[in-house]
Amino acid sequence: MIRRNILSIKGKSSMKKFTLLATLMIVAMLGIITSASATDNEYTTVPKSEDTVTAFISSIRNDNGQLIIQAEPIEWYEGAAADQKFKEREKEAFEELGGAPDGYYIVNDNPTLHTYEVAPDAQVLMQIYDHDGTYDGAQINWNEPVSLDKYVAIMNNNNLMDMKSFPYHLEIQDGKVVKIIQQFIP
Repeated sequence: MIRRNILSIKGKSSMKKFTLLATLMIVAMLGIITSASATDNEYTTVPKSEDTVTAFISSIRNDNGQLIIQAEPIEWYEGAAADQKFKEREKEAFEELGGAPDGYYIVNDNPTLHTYEVAPDAQVLMQIYDHDGTYDGAQINWNEPVSLDKYVAIMNNNNLMDMKSFPYHLEIQDGKVVKIIQQFIP
């Protein structure tokens, strides 16, 4: 009888250990899955490259089946680089503020418009836009993919927000824009 109770206690103890271990494994897996999806939904800086032009888009139109963007290239700086450029160009304001306002700084010394052809299969990633005609529908969704047709509609919809007031990172390959990433401005 005592032996049976000891085995029963050991069995219950093993089952509790197994349950505890299984629970910890599930919690750990959920943590990994949650952190992976949170990473996808956070702001990330668009890396600078020779193939990328950052610009304000002044117009987007379909010209005989070819999507054409007219844009004004700019220099986009974030973080420490923004502070440094701001300090170089706006010394008094830098001393007063201590850094670039909102953590970014835009330089536009040459307001010349450039024309870019957009590849028919170009990828578009938006951060914020008017989803449904309401302010509640204009929420931030980091790097939300949209089709080119939807992008043209978004750019031409100024009811709640002027989408041309945001910079866009244009990745260019073989003379055509293959990727458009909206730059969020706080």
